[in-house]
Amino acid sequence: MEMDLFAHGRKAHIELESPLAILMRPRTLEDFVGQEHIVGPGRLLRRAIQADQLSSLIFYGPPGTGKTTLAMIIANTTESHFITINAVLAGVAQIRESIKEAKERRNLYGQRTILFVDEVHRWNKAQQDALLPHVEIGTIIMIGATTENPYFEVNKALVSRSRIFQLKPLLPDDLYNISRRVLAEPELGYGNLDVLVKPDALDHLVDVANGDARGVLNALELAIETTPPDDEGTIVVDLTVAEESIQKRAVLYDKEGDVHYDTISAFIKSLRGSDPDAALYWMAKMVYAGEDPRFIFRRMAILASEDVGMADPNAAVVVAGCWDLYERVGMPEGRFHLAQAALYLSTCKKSNSTLAFFDALATVEAERETEVPTHLRDSSRDAQGFGHGAGYLYPHAYRDHWIAQQYLPDTLQGKVFFNPGDQGYEHGIREEVSRHREEQLAAMVELDTTMPEGLTTGPVDRARDAWLQRTIANSGRNLAHVRDRVFEQAQIQRHHLVLDLKASSGLFTWEALRTAPEGGVWTITGDPVVGEALRQQAEQLSNLERPVVLIGEIDELDMMLDLRGESDILFDRIIGRNVFTRNTDWQENLDRVANRTRPGGRIALTQIVPQRSQRLYELCDWSAIPKDLSDKVSQAEESIYLNSDDPLVNWDEDVLAEGLRDAGFVDVLATSEQQVEDRRITTRNLDRWFGNLDTRNSDKRPTYAARLAAAGLNESEIELISDTYRHQLLNQIVKWHSTLAYIVGKR
Repeated sequence: MEMDLFAHGRKAHIELESPLAILMRPRTLEDFVGQEHIVGPGRLLRRAIQADQLSSLIFYGPPGTGKTTLAMIIANTTESHFITINAVLAGVAQIRESIKEAKERRNLYGQRTILFVDEVHRWNKAQQDALLPHVEIGTIIMIGATTENPYFEVNKALVSRSRIFQLKPLLPDDLYNISRRVLAEPELGYGNLDVLVKPDALDHLVDVANGDARGVLNALELAIETTPPDDEGTIVVDLTVAEESIQKRAVLYDKEGDVHYDTISAFIKSLRGSDPDAALYWMAKMVYAGEDPRFIFRRMAILASEDVGMADPNAAVVVAGCWDLYERVGMPEGRFHLAQAALYLSTCKKSNSTLAFFDALATVEAERETEVPTHLRDSSRDAQGFGHGAGYLYPHAYRDHWIAQQYLPDTLQGKVFFNPGDQGYEHGIREEVSRHREEQLAAMVELDTTMPEGLTTGPVDRARDAWLQRTIANSGRNLAHVRDRVFEQAQIQRHHLVLDLKASSGLFTWEALRTAPEGGVWTITGDPVVGEALRQQAEQLSNLERPVVLIGEIDELDMMLDLRGESDILFDRIIGRNVFTRNTDWQENLDRVANRTRPGGRIALTQIVPQRSQRLYELCDWSAIPKDLSDKVSQAEESIYLNSDDPLVNWDEDVLAEGLRDAGFVDVLATSEQQVEDRRITTRNLDRWFGNLDTRNSDKRPTYAARLAAAGLNESEIELISDTYRHQLLNQIVKWHSTLAYIVGKR
């Protein structure tokens, strides 16, 4: 009994020597100040405390907002046994002792136990695991207090079994009320002393405390306890005393806590949003709170590539340079370098196009394993045996150091990852990237330029290897030339409505979209696969900017427009490439197109003229073939193009020009030019030439072999010719001659 009296006396003495913030801690809800959103009249937590019907709770908020005070109020009002531990100091043994005591009280007295865990976020896994089962079955009601977001820092199982209340920094009025109560309290406060706290002094204390009740009470205690009374016995706390008592604002900032991440998030978002004032404010807050400048530089370095990127490649250089200077200079002068980097990032152009890498990464993760195209493989080891590197085009050997060739795997041809923005440096390269992409895609789509890997090896033919290693295939440049000439003749203006009559690869479609940004572009394709590819490419544009992709034939144009509610639309410009290659009723289609051309509108077409195109027999050496057979081949092939009854070949540029005039176009001009390109003959080409002999009796276009048969060659002769072509031409690069017609007219 004597020991209990001594213990009680020591406890009372310790309490009297406790800091003012502890002495003035409210004992009841009526005395609690602030946090009206959770303990105001009628609120859930207030009702639960008053009814003593608490479940497990977690109080989350900044220091000095009342977390521990609320726990103490609960301890004073509940009939439950109340145990307090600190997560930093308490080990598993103390937790188990608390659980043992809770079980005994429940079994002996039917009394519940509330365990208050201060700094609950600092619990390790062993401590959490020791408590969790007992919280689960209700042996213990846990109340945790934490300055960190419990959803990130507290065991998920404990969080899921607890009701979380977030406490906010106290309002200035709350701090004024707390301060006045301390000055008026006679026993635990300073109500029994003659104290005068001047208004400007109290304003300073409240302002600098920044919502922290403990901070304002500690400062007030220091000011009063260290200020001697004046001649009249009054302790006067003026502004000078107040400033000495709390000289630096208590900035809420924990380098590993929520405020740390929230503040850096606000800083980065301000940079991204091009707000230099906000960026400087949030950075100043971090520097003021003692954040490591290297952390800030690291985040700015990431943003320089993630959010500025190619819009201003110099941003990464500036940040790196400022960071390097900071390392050389140090603080406090290093703050100039922090500010310079932040100001540059917040005022330069922005682009997130570097995120294209992650699109590529997602494609790699999702796709089946793809092989590197043969011509892109390393030729240093097995070029002779397997042909690796054969057919690679060395860009520096070409004008502008660029040439169209395949760089993606076959299955990803046409896949777009990088979409340059319209800001800064990217704006300057956007059109060039797009044009190169279109030329390259067109070359890949329209010409089979892939080179299969050699699966066997044999004696080295150095002359052949030298030929294969030469730069080849100016097809991409030829396509660009064709596009540019057609658009020069079309004279498209920004507000025009443009119709592309055949979108085989989008070569004309995308150029028309750039040329007529305030107008509109419609494009027709008879290939659903091509149409879907065009639509997917167009998805990167807004709805208003996208071209209209019509999947069907030209003779279905009116119907397709009717279905879209565009039956009255007339086009200012109509363009097309190789529109009539497989079209036998081209005159009827010209009439349809004319009816869709606005008066004063213009049509510009380009067309390979079949009757003056490359002859296949000219590609082979016939010296080992009987002359009568080689003569039959050349005569048969020439007869194909001399058939006046075949609408696929019985016309040239002059016939097309006359067709335009018959359709109602005037000022029609037709010209032609020769085009030569290096082309690789592939298995696909040979299979197409020597396919089914019976196609001459089907609705499909006759193959080369079928036409030879129609000219009188028998199957054995055609088989010999096929073997000759395959032996001499397969995977060889040949000079391919074409005649292109350009026809332009006005409506």
